[in-house]
Amino acid sequence: EITRFTDCRVLRDHEIYEDDIWFSDGVILDPEKEFFVNKHVPQKSVSLDGAIVAPGFIDIQINGGFGIDFTYDLMNKPEGLSKVAKGILTHGVTSFCPTIVTSKAEVYHKVLPLLEAKVGGLHGAEVLGAHLEGPFISPEKKGAHCIDDIQDLTDGVETLKSVYKHTDNIRIVTLAPERRNSLEVIQWLTRESEICVSLGHSMADINVAVEAIKKGAKLITHLFNAMPPFHHRDPGLVGLLGLGTKTPVYYGIIADGIHTHEAALRAAYKSHPKGVILVTDAISAMGLEDGTHHIGKKTININNKSAYIAGTTTLCGSVATMNESVRYFRNAVGCSTAEALEAATLHPAKVLGLTSYKGTLEYGTDADFVVLNDDLDVISTWIGGEMVFSK
Repeated sequence: EITRFTDCRVLRDHEIYEDDIWFSDGVILDPEKEFFVNKHVPQKSVSLDGAIVAPGFIDIQINGGFGIDFTYDLMNKPEGLSKVAKGILTHGVTSFCPTIVTSKAEVYHKVLPLLEAKVGGLHGAEVLGAHLEGPFISPEKKGAHCIDDIQDLTDGVETLKSVYKHTDNIRIVTLAPERRNSLEVIQWLTRESEICVSLGHSMADINVAVEAIKKGAKLITHLFNAMPPFHHRDPGLVGLLGLGTKTPVYYGIIADGIHTHEAALRAAYKSHPKGVILVTDAISAMGLEDGTHHIGKKTININNKSAYIAGTTTLCGSVATMNESVRYFRNAVGCSTAEALEAATLHPAKVLGLTSYKGTLEYGTDADFVVLNDDLDVISTWIGGEMVFSK
């Protein structure tokens, strides 16, 4: 049966305009072809009262939420993954990469098998595979990661294989390219395993950063955070945004009003608008009240949307939701609603090579939608043409 969304504004080709959307069997259809060639008409019509329809949000860096931390809780509570997958439907997220922070090898051996790709639906958002943030990072830029668990790539690819073990379920690896053997590992990950390599938690200078991009890395993990600040003689990882089109690079950025000053957001966006990817970097306390919570071995305090390691000034991830991030980003950088939405849909799909079926509303792609009002509050979320959340 064909369903048609009417009275809605649709995000297509970098613009939002009035249009209908037809879909059936989980796929977006070409209405003209269906009507004139196949002589099909929709059996069901859903009026959206002028709401915006965008592709479902894709969060490529999320550490947990709703009391669940992927790194520390899944070994004892494997159902925790489903709890988060279901919870983020309320934020318009239809696909995500559960993220594991720097850990000992045994954690990867136990948790990675639980993070295999899984189709989304009423049970929760689609799992695209894991984002492994560490352990091959720089001790100087560890952020909230545990310094004792940081490892060297002593034997290059062999070390990586023995630490992770289950490489089939990996979608993204964040590493520091200046560490020994990193460059050969980047080449192996991107060419042999088609895993996306992201540069982050790193002291890399611009030359090493460019070398890493040449070897196949194409993403920067939470730009500005856990890396040296921009310096005009050595712009470091941040300088990759200034390379122009000859080196296409994407950058994740946390738009929660806490991790990144809005002037820095604007500077990044203005220098490289096509590369911005909004990530929540959400922690287990997302969706919980202010107060004291635990992430693994660390106690954290949450106060007024900020999460700090207790007794320090170290930020340890955000409690922002994806639709809040899109809203904050739009207001902070002054871009169009379409551009803000694409930073959470088209761009993450591009960096992961998913655009033939996710991240756009082109004909033939998955019928994963988020329906929003002009304030970017989520009205409903759809996966595979099925409504999985409604306000």
